[in-house]
Amino acid sequence: MLTSDDLAFFSVLTTSKSLAESARKLNVTPPAVTQRLRALEEKVGVRLIDRSGRHLRLTEEGSLVASHSVIVSDAIDSLTEALADRKGAVRGHLRVAAPHGFGRIYVAPVVEAFAREHRGATATLQLSDHPTALIVDSYEVVVHIGASAHLDQVVTTLAPNDRILCASPEYLASAAPISTPADLARHRCLVVRENEEDVTLWRFKGSRQESATVRVNPVMSSNDGAVIRDWALAGQGIMMRSEWAVAEDLADGRLRQVLPNWKLPSADIVAILGSRHGRSARTAAFLTMLRQSLKPLPWSADAAEKPGQ
Repeated sequence: MLTSDDLAFFSVLTTSKSLAESARKLNVTPPAVTQRLRALEEKVGVRLIDRSGRHLRLTEEGSLVASHSVIVSDAIDSLTEALADRKGAVRGHLRVAAPHGFGRIYVAPVVEAFAREHRGATATLQLSDHPTALIVDSYEVVVHIGASAHLDQVVTTLAPNDRILCASPEYLASAAPISTPADLARHRCLVVRENEEDVTLWRFKGSRQESATVRVNPVMSSNDGAVIRDWALAGQGIMMRSEWAVAEDLADGRLRQVLPNWKLPSADIVAILGSRHGRSARTAAFLTMLRQSLKPLPWSADAAEKPGQ
C-alpha cells in the first residue's frame, strides 16, 4: 500500500528534471533516490518513470500516481491549515508574488518581518515582471499595481497610488512648453511596457472633469521601471510612473511633475488572493503586516517628514 511519504517522494521526482536534481531537493545521494524509486515501483508492480533519456519521463502509470499525489498533498495541506486556523496558529508555507521594484523595496522587508515573527511558518517571495501572469492559486498573495484584469479574483486594496507624468528639469528647460496633453505628441516620451497594458495611450482628466487622450510615440521603452527612471533623470524625455517610484525624486527636485492640473488614472496597490489560501491565518497575518507597513504611505510627504524615516 502506498503511503503519504511515498506520494511526497514521487511529487519531488515529478517536479525535477533528473534524479540528481531530485537528490539535491531531498538532501540525499542520487543512488539513494534510485534505490527508493526502484522500491516504490516494486511496491506498485509497474514502472513509473522512464529513465532511458536525459530527462525523467513519466509513464502512463506514473502520470496517474502523480495526479493522485497532488490530490493527497492538497488534502493534507488543507487539513493542516484548517486545524492551525482553528487554533489561530500561523503555520505553513506563505507564497507571495510581487513586481520587481515595488516587491524588492516594500514587500521583501515585510516577508522578512513575517518570517521573524512567526517561527512556525516559512515564506517564499517570487518577484516577476508580470506577477498576475503567474498561477494565482499557487500563491497566497499576489501583489499587483493597478486594476486586476480578472474580475473573478478576490482583490483587496492595500494602498492608494497615483500615476504621475514627470521629467527632469534639464529636459523641461530645453523642450517646448507643455500646457495641454496634446502638446505631448511633440515631445520625447519614455514608456514602461508592463502588465500587458496599452502603455502608449495616455488618458487624462482635467480639473473641470474634461477628458483628453494622447497616443505617444515613445523614443525609448523598457520592461524595467528603474531603467525608465534612469533615462528620465538623464534628461531623455517625459515618463509616466507610479507615485511610489518617483516621490523622492520629485521631493528632491531631480524630477518635476508635468501637467499637474491633469490627472492620470490611478494605479492602486492591491493584493490578489488565491482561492485556496485567501482565508488562512498566515495570509491574514501577512496582509495585516503589509497594510501596516504602508500606513502612512512611505512615499508620502508626511512620512518623509517623520524622524527616522
